Amino acid sequence: SSGTYSDCTIKVTDSSGNESNTLTITSFTVVSGVFVAVGQSGTIIRSTDNGSSWGNATSPTGTRLEGVAFGNNTFVGVGYYGTIVRSTDNGSSFDNVTSGTGMLLSAVTFGNNTFVAVGGSGTQVNIVRSTDNGTTWDNVTSGTNEDLLGAGFANNTFVVVGKAGTILTSSDGSSWDNPTSGTVVDLDDVAFGNNTLAVSGSDATILRSTDNGTNWDDATTPGQIGDRRIWGIGFGNNTFVGTTHNGYIVRSTDNGSSFVYVTSTQVLLSKVCHLKSVSFGNNAFVLVCTGGDILRSTDNGETWDSVNSGTTKDLRGVVF
Repeated sequence: SSGTYSDCTIKVTDSSGNESNTLTITSFTVVSGVFVAVGQSGTIIRSTDNGSSWGNATSPTGTRLEGVAFGNNTFVGVGYYGTIVRSTDNGSSFDNVTSGTGMLLSAVTFGNNTFVAVGGSGTQVNIVRSTDNGTTWDNVTSGTNEDLLGAGFANNTFVVVGKAGTILTSSDGSSWDNPTSGTVVDLDDVAFGNNTLAVSGSDATILRSTDNGTNWDDATTPGQIGDRRIWGIGFGNNTFVGTTHNGYIVRSTDNGSSFVYVTSTQVLLSKVCHLKSVSFGNNAFVLVCTGGDILRSTDNGETWDSVNSGTTKDLRGVVF
């Protein structure tokens, strides 16, 4: 748990069962981590208390930001017109970075010391990649002209999804394969947990893969959400959580095989907002919505509370 510790020791045991002497450790501090959310008009907000309260971060842009990722002590946000912003001070302040593209960047992810950002604007380059913590970016040939909408990383594999059922996979973010998704609906987001990939999209679609994105099956989603688009999906504590257009929340506790309806923003906020993104950290799920609303759960997505974000701007992406 978060706090400062000054009375801890370590004992090391090798594979043969031999134990070391008891080793004394100097004082150390565990911090809870940081949630960062991005959105309309370059809005960037952050929380250092597990999503309970939020404050503004310094943003260098007025351009709408669509997604945000974290890796190697660096936050990277992406958005319209090829905008990329970057923070190395725990999300307190961000600087502009040259992306090398003018296209819309919809999502960004991190893995294997590499940031991968995806987007689309007709036949323009739709993937850019950075191997120096988001400082410089290179255009990548994806093999598709479809707009790309979501990105994730799992088991040393980048997984990118987009329009018309597009799914791309890559081990290095540079060369890409195009497995068959089995659907033609637009796909929006990627989550990974318990060796299971889950992808969400239009028509209440959630696809599931247990072989690193090679083969995909349809998950069961509840009838209550009808044809609503599942914009975001996240994983934590053996639970997948999906967020929908018109504000419904769904969850799965069987490795993404089936999802059940939990609640809606109409119940939680006395209004409907579109739930755009979800992230998990430090035993809390955080959802961000249009209109600046934020919802938070500390019981694996069963119950949710509304949190004051301090902004009325649409929030589009969140990461821990």
